[in-house]
Amino acid sequence: MSGETSSADRTKRAARPGGFWRDAWRRFRRQPLSLAAFCAVVLLCLIAVLAPCIVGTRPIVCRYKGAYYFPFLEYYVSGGENPIFMQDKFRQVFPANLMKKDPDSWALWPLVYQDPYRRVEKDEWPGDPGNDAHQPPSRRHFFGTDGQGRDVFARVIFGTRVALAVGFVSMAIAGAIGLCLGALAGYFGGTIDFVVSRLIELFLSIPTLVLVLALFSIVERPGVIHLVLLIGCTRWESIARYTRGEVLRLKESEFVLAARALGARWHSILLRHILPNALAPLLVTLSFGIANAILIESALSFLGFGVSPSTPSWGRILGDWYTSQTSWWLVAFPGLAIFLSVLVYNLIGDGFQEATDPRRRK
Repeated sequence: MSGETSSADRTKRAARPGGFWRDAWRRFRRQPLSLAAFCAVVLLCLIAVLAPCIVGTRPIVCRYKGAYYFPFLEYYVSGGENPIFMQDKFRQVFPANLMKKDPDSWALWPLVYQDPYRRVEKDEWPGDPGNDAHQPPSRRHFFGTDGQGRDVFARVIFGTRVALAVGFVSMAIAGAIGLCLGALAGYFGGTIDFVVSRLIELFLSIPTLVLVLALFSIVERPGVIHLVLLIGCTRWESIARYTRGEVLRLKESEFVLAARALGARWHSILLRHILPNALAPLLVTLSFGIANAILIESALSFLGFGVSPSTPSWGRILGDWYTSQTSWWLVAFPGLAIFLSVLVYNLIGDGFQEATDPRRRK
């Protein structure tokens, strides 16, 4: 009797919504490399969010003239300065100005006093000798400095923001486009399927890097937003192809036929019955797509077509190596960051494929 009860309980748990994803997450956690890669992605996200707390020249929090301020949030989030600091003419030199204009002030500073956008001048920090160009790694500059005297460690930390923004946002755009077109083509077939299939073949026949370079040639001042939109609008073809195949496979399933017999509309069948069952292989494709987007951004920035020169980017740091090819640290540290980022996303994709594909279960 107890055996029959436990068997019935297992059947009920398997039939619950979300049971597949709980089972997939359980199998995913059993893979050490994939789980370590997932933790590394979480760490990268934390670094991107907390970058102003790791490196910067503005206090995380300070007490100035009887009030509390958060200068790093005001500058890096809103892009401006607090009115009281502009009124008192701080001019980015916070340590000296805080003590000079208010001796009772105090501040909590980032872990590393460096600026990813410019060199730190000699009078900005007591005892700071300033940043010279092409300094090798040292206790003061962990990853050395570039040709303009900017700290490479600070630029690598802030370059994580660009890499993750390009990877996640561009793949979100590509996923939305590919999911919609692939679902419509697979469900309706006919003319819609023919047009979408020809579009997929057209985009697959054109190298993404060449297409993005051609589109960037007509943009006057390309930035991160332009790069994200271009990658997102040109990397949807593989997602649309996988979605089309999954919808073609699932639309003749028994649960879909039952939904049609009950009078469900086509959009309800797609959104509630077909697409939730087709998401597993698409998430694997998105994981590999994020890694590819990071490579594209790094390649474009390395060639000088990506983000603006002042924006910290791993590819831009690699491009600075041409000014001094003896500065090995300009290649080693950003190159290692690109390699590890692409590796962890590929490991996550492999692990998720192992966890969601029933044919690969052991």
